[in-house]
Amino acid sequence: MLAARTGAAGSQIAEEHAKLRKQSGLSTGGKDKSPKKAPENGKDGSLSPSGQSQLRARQLALVREVEMNWYLKLYELSGEHTSAQATGMPHRNLGKSGLRVSCLGLGTWVTFGGQISDEVAERLMTIAYESGVNLFDTAEVYAAGKAEVILGSIIKKKGWRRSSLVITTKLYWGGKAETERGLSRKHIIEEIVRAMTHVINQGMAMYWGTSRWSAMEIMEAYSVARQFNMIPPVCEQAEYHLFQREKVEVQLPELYHKIGVGAMTWSPLACGIISGKYGNGVPESSRASLKCYQWLKERIVSEEGRKQQNKLKDLSPIAERLGCTLPQLAVAWCLRNEGVSSVLLGSSTPEQLIENLGAIQVLPKMTSHVVNEIDNILRNKPYSKKDYRS
Repeated sequence: MLAARTGAAGSQIAEEHAKLRKQSGLSTGGKDKSPKKAPENGKDGSLSPSGQSQLRARQLALVREVEMNWYLKLYELSGEHTSAQATGMPHRNLGKSGLRVSCLGLGTWVTFGGQISDEVAERLMTIAYESGVNLFDTAEVYAAGKAEVILGSIIKKKGWRRSSLVITTKLYWGGKAETERGLSRKHIIEEIVRAMTHVINQGMAMYWGTSRWSAMEIMEAYSVARQFNMIPPVCEQAEYHLFQREKVEVQLPELYHKIGVGAMTWSPLACGIISGKYGNGVPESSRASLKCYQWLKERIVSEEGRKQQNKLKDLSPIAERLGCTLPQLAVAWCLRNEGVSSVLLGSSTPEQLIENLGAIQVLPKMTSHVVNEIDNILRNKPYSKKDYRS
């Protein structure tokens, strides 16, 4: 899948996963046997908006289960043949399209072709793939194109079926020449919607989406596509974490319900700020210590950065009570948003990736009570004039 950007990422694995399950006290396999929560009722006995949303979700899940059972029976297969069943990785539709993506994906920004070696990159992709991740994100600008090459080389070396993967890349910042950047038809092989429609019709991509576009720009692209019988975008890549909420929680839900655009979010740990590594300053080996990330260092040491670190300390008891780490809590918090199709993880070590993938086990614990606790600490919940979940 292509995304258009505006100009403004065997055995040892099993052992590592076993350690993770032991730390979290949860199992990565099997079904959730916890009692189902009854839907919330309104005062007149009818379902409240949140109760209706839960009912629709259960109905959709039942339909998908019936369809899957029918397919497996038809082809004499078992549930073990599906990656979701084997790994426990949930999958969601990308927006209102029929494309199913793992709710956690692996990004390559900063890491592939830069911060980590090709061997580590292969290790990370192997862990992700064997954990049920089918979504891998990159961009032509990442490491000046090296990230795309490394990702493709690993897939070829591993012999993974291309049909089992969803690869997303982004266009805008290309080469140094004027004709090697931007969103012209020459660069991406006219106008954005027409060019993206051409790319899909030529079989070079299956879907297209946007990255860091405003809601107005996305709506305009959709309108142009419908007016001229072309293909509209299916998702927007947006930054989303505990300290960045407005766009994903207020603006994108309206686009989802109106035109079916889903959210693929990135930086769930706020470029490592939520990882806890910056609680006592900027470590020499961290991303913020790199020369090209001076802006991140300035954000961390600023007054607002210190306030954020204090809030993270207040969130730590919640993570401890749930039996998880702070990063796992942060990723699960992003996933608890039903409007988020997938959260892209960025990890520089296998240990970090395995820890973040453990957020899947925390997700069932993200009750409304826990979410309210977190909101009371953050005090940054964006105001919405309309409940788009209804």
